[in-house]
Amino acid sequence: MAGKSRFTRLDAFTKTVEDARIRTTSGGIVTIVSLIVVLFLAWGEWADYRRVVIHPELIVDKGRGERMEIHLNITFPRVPCELLTLDVMDVSGEQQHGVQHGVRKTRLRPRSEGGFPIDTKALSLHAADESATHLDPSYCGGCYGATPPSSASKAGCCQTCEEVREAYAEASWAFGKGEGVEQCEREHYAEKLEEQRQEGCRIDGNLRVNKVIGNFHIAPGRSFSNGNMHVHDLKNYWDTPVAGGHSFTHVIHHLRFGPQLPAAVSKKTSAKLSPWTNHHLNPLDETHQETDDPNYNYMYFVKIVPTSYLPLGWETRFNHFRDDHGADLGSFGQGADGSVETHQYSVTSHKRSLSGGDDAAEGHQERLHSKGGIPGVFFSYDISPMKVINREERPKTFLGFMAGLCAIVGGTLTVAAAVDRAMFEGTIRLKKMRSKDL
Repeated sequence: MAGKSRFTRLDAFTKTVEDARIRTTSGGIVTIVSLIVVLFLAWGEWADYRRVVIHPELIVDKGRGERMEIHLNITFPRVPCELLTLDVMDVSGEQQHGVQHGVRKTRLRPRSEGGFPIDTKALSLHAADESATHLDPSYCGGCYGATPPSSASKAGCCQTCEEVREAYAEASWAFGKGEGVEQCEREHYAEKLEEQRQEGCRIDGNLRVNKVIGNFHIAPGRSFSNGNMHVHDLKNYWDTPVAGGHSFTHVIHHLRFGPQLPAAVSKKTSAKLSPWTNHHLNPLDETHQETDDPNYNYMYFVKIVPTSYLPLGWETRFNHFRDDHGADLGSFGQGADGSVETHQYSVTSHKRSLSGGDDAAEGHQERLHSKGGIPGVFFSYDISPMKVINREERPKTFLGFMAGLCAIVGGTLTVAAAVDRAMFEGTIRLKKMRSKDL
């Protein structure tokens, strides 16, 4: 009994005798309302605990030796595919001339015929039956003064028109339509080129480049390096029977750096006022540029910001996808754990005629443009040293949820008790006042 009496003195929850309690109608109503409020607030607390928010962080990018992918889809309605060359180069000295791997060229009908794609079988000027396999085994085609290319199918020889063109490019010589070249005349290269003069071209695919300052461009003619200069063979571009010549009118359907944010995540972030709702609104998508000047140059200056998306619980599944540079094109930067290594970018653009001149027509006579250059579309990109990390996380821990739930229950009941007490006291006073009046 002594032990019990000690704890009895510490009891903070003193009891009342049932006979001393007074139950009122107003008290019952207040009880029901308070229970509804408790359930409503408790549900909101549970929903807030289960909610996933995206927390942005800005850090210094400490990655090194990484690469990134460029995904592009661009249409040139007034230049045939045979005249377009895609090149990549960067400050590290790496160059990719005439990129083919991972990139597709689709021949398009002239605008006057709707610009629809032509059958993919017609994409290449050099069909399989025009290769050197049907020639006499002892045949060795000449390279017309140039050194045979290292990629020749037969060492020391130029068996096809394409190999002669490659030899001329390595020698930094202009090639033209292949007049007088036996291989090109056999393959009817000039005739097939003229057949495509009215066509357009769509270039789409993926490029994997070093994550350093660089540029990629789409320009006419086969490219080659002449000393420290990057040169394109423009002879076929200028020498054209097309009325008005070709031009670099283009439509950028899509351009991004790195993988696209998964559709499920985009839908989730765009449904709320999240700090990441503007992610992957690629600013160059659906850009349209029109010109009738064949001697015109478009330049886009892109500022790239490395960006990571880390889903909830990614730490337990992280598998170092950033080190997998052997991944297939199009899949680089996507982890099996749901994390994504990608890039956002901003862009400014500039266009000019290669004939030079000023902007007097626009009221800026003092603004001069340099003369000369290569017609085409050029993208120069720079990498930011800062990195944005968008991390999914829950706003509350389980302990925080329990604390909030207790606060809801205790606070609601305390307020309800005060309201009920005020109503009860008010009712008693009214009854006393009425009894005095009687």
